[in-house]
Amino acid sequence: MMNSSTCLRSFSQLSLDRTAHASLTSRTLLAPQIACFSTSTARYNQKKGMAAAPKRGTRTLNVKKGRKGVNYEMGKRPAPGERKAQRKRIVLSNDNALPVSWLRDLERSNVLEPTIEGQMMGLPERVVDALRAEEAFKPTQGWGLFRRPATLMRKETVQLAGLVKEIEDANAQQQPRTIRRIISGDRMSGKSTLLLQGLAIAHLRDWFVINLPEANDITNAHTDYAPLPGSQPLQYTQDTYTANLLRQMLKANPSILESTPVVTDHKLPFPLPPKPTLKHIVEHGMANPETSWVCFTALWEELSQPGRPPILFAIDSLAHVMRNSEYMSAEFKPIHAFDLTLIRLFVDLLSGQKTLANGGIILGSLSQSNKPLSVVLDHFVTIAEALQSQPAIVPVWNPYLSRDQRVVDALRGLEDPKQKDFDILRLGGLSKPEARAVIEYYAESGMLRHTVNDSFVTEKWSLAGMGNMGELEKASVRLRL
Repeated sequence: MMNSSTCLRSFSQLSLDRTAHASLTSRTLLAPQIACFSTSTARYNQKKGMAAAPKRGTRTLNVKKGRKGVNYEMGKRPAPGERKAQRKRIVLSNDNALPVSWLRDLERSNVLEPTIEGQMMGLPERVVDALRAEEAFKPTQGWGLFRRPATLMRKETVQLAGLVKEIEDANAQQQPRTIRRIISGDRMSGKSTLLLQGLAIAHLRDWFVINLPEANDITNAHTDYAPLPGSQPLQYTQDTYTANLLRQMLKANPSILESTPVVTDHKLPFPLPPKPTLKHIVEHGMANPETSWVCFTALWEELSQPGRPPILFAIDSLAHVMRNSEYMSAEFKPIHAFDLTLIRLFVDLLSGQKTLANGGIILGSLSQSNKPLSVVLDHFVTIAEALQSQPAIVPVWNPYLSRDQRVVDALRGLEDPKQKDFDILRLGGLSKPEARAVIEYYAESGMLRHTVNDSFVTEKWSLAGMGNMGELEKASVRLRL
């Protein structure tokens, strides 16, 4: 017979064994049943029409439907050059804009008058065609907002017209002059537009106009080039670019080229017809790029003969030619932009090493949008601007910066205060009367729905950074809410 303590321990152990057995039985009943083999997936595939994997050794047709870079949702792939054409597309009219009743046209008789300062003037159709051929219009300018191309005759435009008058007066006295100017200013201040206005004035005065619309296109190595035989130092021609330039010159100056006879016996690699004109030389250079530079040289010699019209030679984005180009020589060294024949001619005229036989203007414009680094050009422009505003405070060269001696020699005339034929034409902001004329033109065209009064003009003039031309257009027309 067991005592009480032993009996209690046996009863407790029996209770624990029964509890553990019940817990094990419940886990066994709730655990998932796992089968080692199942045919449900294969039956499901057969029921849905899905074929099983092919047997080993059998051939199957695998056609990959590749898109090959075509976005079918957006349409077909753009043709070669289509994107660039769309990016450089120029629109010069807007049929939805209202015609401005008081807008006058620039003409040969009024383009040199100082009374047109501060007025909006329309560009004649023949001048518009010539400027379009020369690629003087820029896609970023707001020509497509209005009924027809018109421009503000600002103070600097009248100064440029005064230079044209000085050239014509000097030619009348048989003392031809070559005036050289570099247009500088802040971003969106209207430098390219002022260059366009200079081209328009020259066309109206029957000058011969040569325009290099973008200096970057000459130096970025996107066109073919070849060494010029017999040149010392070695220079390089750009035949395709020169042929295209001759085409632009023919479209922009048709009357001069068709009416001017050839008077010099040129040693050309092709025969000329009887009684040839300058048009025949230009047309051959257009059709045969390999002779384009020879034709350009012959044309330049003909334009230098006595009695020929003055020349306006212009280039935009001047900073691109004041450094090494992207071209490489046979020794795999960068070719300086001055060693390209077209740039060499322009720089010789800009520096004063060469002059125009019948007078004219050499005009270069700086661009702040895609301007490359050119410390020498920036230094001389700063010096010239200081000589105009504060002659007693002229900056000096930073000795820790390296400089291109060829560019220094070309721009050295800017630091001479006695040199009046080579200077800077600085563009600032518009005056309030000039800004009012522009805003009234916007309102008359239907692009600005607001009463034009003094307070409104002052507001827009202030928001535009004290009359910045591009900012004024943006604040008045482009950013309407």
